[in-house]
Amino acid sequence: MSDKKLAVEKVDKNMAVGEAGTENVVWYTADDAPLRLTGFYFRKKGGEFRRLPPDDKLPPSVNYLCWHTAGGQLSFVSDSAFIRLKVELGHESLMDHCTKIGSSGFDLYMGRPGGKQYFIGSSRIKVNVDSYELDIFRTEKPEMREFTLHFPLYCGVDSFAIGFSEEAEVLAPSPWCDDRPVVVYGTSITQGGCANRPGMAWTNIMSRRLNRPVLNYGFSGSGKGEPYVFEQLAKVKDPAMIILDYEANAGKQGIFATLSNGIDILRKAHPETPIVVVSAFHFNRETLVSGSFDVREKSREDTWKFERAEVGRRRRAGDKNIYFVYGGWKNEPDWTEFTVDGVHATDLGFYMFAKMLTPRVARILAK
Repeated sequence: MSDKKLAVEKVDKNMAVGEAGTENVVWYTADDAPLRLTGFYFRKKGGEFRRLPPDDKLPPSVNYLCWHTAGGQLSFVSDSAFIRLKVELGHESLMDHCTKIGSSGFDLYMGRPGGKQYFIGSSRIKVNVDSYELDIFRTEKPEMREFTLHFPLYCGVDSFAIGFSEEAEVLAPSPWCDDRPVVVYGTSITQGGCANRPGMAWTNIMSRRLNRPVLNYGFSGSGKGEPYVFEQLAKVKDPAMIILDYEANAGKQGIFATLSNGIDILRKAHPETPIVVVSAFHFNRETLVSGSFDVREKSREDTWKFERAEVGRRRRAGDKNIYFVYGGWKNEPDWTEFTVDGVHATDLGFYMFAKMLTPRVARILAK
């Protein structure tokens, strides 16, 4: 074999895809007690994994993207010697600037029950595979550990099962500090484009840091602020907070046309719920238009100023539970390093965005 055609996994075993062991396994569905499935608020037990119910009144692109399981999490405590996944994918999006794990895979976080969790493994699968069985975790020292499994960001999941060793206990996860979800509406960046793995989407980072459920309603290229979409989001009962981060898709004209009405729809359903309006990331191309790393192009500046003014107007009118957060990078001189293509975030970009936003969200929630 020519060395030009030698597969890298032949010389580096760490580059090989995942495999399943040969031990007997006890299988659970995502609905089986005591596992806790979050991120699919409107889903009924045994139903399809969708973020909003199928609805022809939704914009067609949103109706399709609801199949993508961004923000889905499965949490549990176990002393299993391994954790095995058996998955059939559907509604898949293979893109040049996203990893297979980020778009179509799962990743796993682990820690002590009730304590901080950290990344431990991901589903390593071949690029052209849409169904698989593999071990995402294995240990020679089984002990009680708490796990959170994140679902794919840019792919649907047609069937799912999770397996444990025969002798293992499986227990309920530690409770959230507050069961009420944080609802996030936005764009491809909200959905998770282009995190290397699902746990690095900023909504998942925020969920870990706040110990709260976060519902991801990021719709790639399709966060346009349509009234019917706002009406569906308003159906989430008793949310802890609603975050609006859709400027990057709606643009100046879209924000001017939809933001006030969208907030009115949410306020009718949730008069006291904190609403946070977040302006968009800087895009790298703005440095060409504005001629500066520090100044936004005119239309983007007009847009965030409108968002801030709309929030200010409402606060002056008596709504003290609405807030504006500038989503740019005022204090980050290296912000041009945060994306894969000048728009969509890398893991570094998501980490920095979550680092900026999460403390502000925490302070508002603490009130």
